[in-house]
Amino acid sequence: MMKKHLVMAVVPFLAFGCGDDLVDADGDGIADGVREPDTVTVVTPANPKGTVSGQVLSTDLRPLTEVTVEMTIGSSAEPVSAISDAKGNFTYKNVPAGSHVLLTFSKAGYATLRATAQVPSSAGNVPINNGNASFGPITLARLDGTLNFLVVTPQGRPAAGVRATLEATPAGAISNGDESSSMVSSVVVEATANEQGLLTFTGIPSAAELARLRNGNGEYRLWVSPIDANGDGIPDTGGYVSTYSGAEVVANSTTRLISLPYSRPQNVPLSIESSNVASLRGGGADFHPLRNLVRVGEPIHLFFNQPIQQGSLSVLMTGENAAELLPVTTNVANGGYSATINPGGAIADGKEYNIDVRAVSAEGGSMYARTGFFFTGDASAVRQTSIREVRYQEIDVVGLPTSTQLNSGETVYINFNHPIARAFNTLGQHVYVRFHWNIAGPGAVPPATGIGDAPGEHGNAAGFLLEPDEPKRPLATREPAENPAFTTIDSGYTSRWKFTYTGNPIQIQEFGSVGLEVYFSELPSRGIMGSYENYMGQPLVTNLTSTGIVQQPAPVAAP
Repeated sequence: MMKKHLVMAVVPFLAFGCGDDLVDADGDGIADGVREPDTVTVVTPANPKGTVSGQVLSTDLRPLTEVTVEMTIGSSAEPVSAISDAKGNFTYKNVPAGSHVLLTFSKAGYATLRATAQVPSSAGNVPINNGNASFGPITLARLDGTLNFLVVTPQGRPAAGVRATLEATPAGAISNGDESSSMVSSVVVEATANEQGLLTFTGIPSAAELARLRNGNGEYRLWVSPIDANGDGIPDTGGYVSTYSGAEVVANSTTRLISLPYSRPQNVPLSIESSNVASLRGGGADFHPLRNLVRVGEPIHLFFNQPIQQGSLSVLMTGENAAELLPVTTNVANGGYSATINPGGAIADGKEYNIDVRAVSAEGGSMYARTGFFFTGDASAVRQTSIREVRYQEIDVVGLPTSTQLNSGETVYINFNHPIARAFNTLGQHVYVRFHWNIAGPGAVPPATGIGDAPGEHGNAAGFLLEPDEPKRPLATREPAENPAFTTIDSGYTSRWKFTYTGNPIQIQEFGSVGLEVYFSELPSRGIMGSYENYMGQPLVTNLTSTGIVQQPAPVAAP
């Protein structure tokens, strides 16, 4: 009888705990109708739930009814919706515990506010459904405000048609003290100025509304776009950005005047910011030859820091000796911000040229004037240096037939086929020039009978010191000397070098046979100390020879 009694006691319990009649219609993880948990599975719900609730008010703390509150749970694409009651309250039930929720509050005539929060993960534990994410109070600003600005151009004319954007922020508030929640609310509107330059923004929170938000720190942010009157993509005026607090506008509600700036600051002088001829740049001019290198047929590009007046660009160009002006053409583009200079067939490969550029700013009238230089060639090409010509400058010497001979004390010029320079020369090293000619002659004391027995002759340790003579003007042919095409600046590289001749006279009939040599190979060091190099930076280490002298006649009086 004992065994039978036990079986009868167990069967009803199994039937109650495992039958198909157990229903969980509200999804809280507990069978409907169960009041006293009798197994572990019903003590903690399988899907804990919580609530989301709050209150919506106006900025003057009056309840807002019929506010639409849409809630998106997690990554769900479909929001659920509720409406605030007469007291501004709303509630969502059965929200999964631990969920991130996004609430959007909207009402006609009020700013939209979006806020996020997280339902506590403890929702659903005993006591059941006690986890709540509280929003509120939520404050929404009315959109019944108007704000005016009067905009003028830098020339003092109405900025008709200028576009602007105004942002009022914040346009709402959340005051639940819950660090897990965040809020976004602002109103952005656009406007276009009328013929008088008046900008009118409507449908925004009034200044009083903003002043009541964020502890009185609500503000308007204004952006006025630059004006591009001709639609070429280059602004004719600069833009404007400013911020006005709501309290500031309440205290002074008059229409604010905005004077647009020039597209570039007026206290900045006109300059060339970038160019393939770096010597023309402003204060950051760079005089290195390779940064002033122009290939034959390539234009010179100029980019100004502000637009220049059309027709104000003036360009002069001359050769290395500044003897005469060379033809160039110019073109101003991009609203005056850029220009090109085309020397065309006026330049040749391997040469140095001087250039003078002048222009006037279209914004305030400041003038740019700079003289620079450039070299022609290709940086990838190797330059073979040679002597192009040897010429001496005739001077008047009393008692000598000056028109027919090279005399002691006269200057001899050696012209190379392209510009060269003496690099860092801290050791006092110089290149010597020596004649393959008996410059002492049989009349010397003691008599000189062969080449090499006098200074300045091939084979003698002493020679003539070769010095640079970068031209500032042409070699003199008249008195007064010819003026240069314009005043040039030194580049540090020149094709014209010189030395002072000392020795017996060389007769004009002998000029074609006289040989001389430049001894680059004698320098004891190479590279950065004491070397000579061409404008491509290639060192000169080989002696150069030339035969023949050309006479530069003495200047004659100008008519």
